[in-house]
Amino acid sequence: MDRHHILPTGVRAPSADGADSGFMDIYNIQNWVFYTIKPVIPRPMQLFVRRQIARYRRQRYAPIWPIDPNSTKPPEGWQGWPESKQFALVLSHDVDSIKGYHNTLKLAELEENLGFRSTFNFVPERYGKISLSLIHELRKRGFGVGIHGLKHDGKLFLSKKIFLKQAARINAYIREWNVRGFTSPSMHHNLGWMGALDIDFSISTFDTDPFEPQPDGVGTIFPFWVATDSHTKGFVEMPYTLPQDSTLFVILQEKTIGSWKQKVDWIAQNGGMILVNTHPDYMKFDRGDLGSEEYPLDYYIQLLEHIRSCNFGGYWHPLCSEMAVFWKARYSRPAGLTPDGPTV
Repeated sequence: MDRHHILPTGVRAPSADGADSGFMDIYNIQNWVFYTIKPVIPRPMQLFVRRQIARYRRQRYAPIWPIDPNSTKPPEGWQGWPESKQFALVLSHDVDSIKGYHNTLKLAELEENLGFRSTFNFVPERYGKISLSLIHELRKRGFGVGIHGLKHDGKLFLSKKIFLKQAARINAYIREWNVRGFTSPSMHHNLGWMGALDIDFSISTFDTDPFEPQPDGVGTIFPFWVATDSHTKGFVEMPYTLPQDSTLFVILQEKTIGSWKQKVDWIAQNGGMILVNTHPDYMKFDRGDLGSEEYPLDYYIQLLEHIRSCNFGGYWHPLCSEMAVFWKARYSRPAGLTPDGPTV
C-alpha cells in the first residue's frame, strides 16, 4: 500500500510505512542485530551507550526537539476541540514489566485523587497473565485499557509475516480483554500493516523524537486518521507529543520537568493535543534511593499540576477511546478523498 494513501495530507509518512522501503530493510537489520545481542550486554553498559548516543542526538536535533515548529498545522476543516477548549490532554501509560504492573493501581489512585484519568496498556505475554479483575477495576474507576504489543521483544515488525502471525494473537487478547486500543513497544511501527489489528486507535508514533529506535516523526501535534482498507476502514493514530519519561529522566538524566513544561505551554498555545506516554515501571513510588532506571514520582505529579494550572482557555481531557470516537466522527470522511489520497 502506498504510504500516501493511508495518511492525511500535512502528516509526514513514517519512513518505514512501505513494506519494500530501503529504510525498512536497514532498520530491520539493525533491529534484529540489537535484539539478538541485547541479552548478553550488561544493562549498565546498555544504558551507558544509549546515554552517549542521546547526548549527541540532543545537540544534532535541537532545532526540532523537544519542539518541532512545523508541527502545528491542524487538519483541514478543523473546528476545534469539544466545548471550545483550547487544547486536549490525553494520558497514557505503557506497562512494560511486572514492576510497572504492580504499580498500576497506585498510579491510578494518584491520578484519580488529582482529577485525571488515563489509559493503561499491558503486554499480554511478557510478565504473566493479565488479571481480568484488574482490567475490570480500572474500567469501573473510569480508566481505559489497551494492548502494548505482544511480548515487547523488539520483533513485532521485523517482517510482515512475523507481524501478521503476532497480530492474530494480539487480536485474540483484544477480544478477551474487550479493548480496542494498541500502543507499540519501543514505538516500532508500520502503519500500513497495522490494519490487520482490530483496533480503533493506536499510539505508535510521535510528533518528534530522535531518541527512539525508529526516529521518524509524523510532524503533527494532532491525531490523524489512518485508512487501511480503500479508505473505508482504519484507525485513529495519536502520536505522543511530550518526550517520554524514560528518555528524559533515565537516558538524558534530567533533574527537573523543564522540558515537559516547555512543551506543554507550547502545545497549549498552539491548540494541539498534549499526549504524554509514561511508564509506572520507572516511577519511584516508595521511599529510598533511586535506582538507575527510576525517577521521582513527584516529577509526574508536577506535570499534572502544571497542566491543570495552564491558563490557555482550558483543556478537554478524554480517554484515548473517547479521543478516537471524536476524531473518527469528524476526520475520517470518505467523501474527502482525492486521487492523491485523503484530504483530512
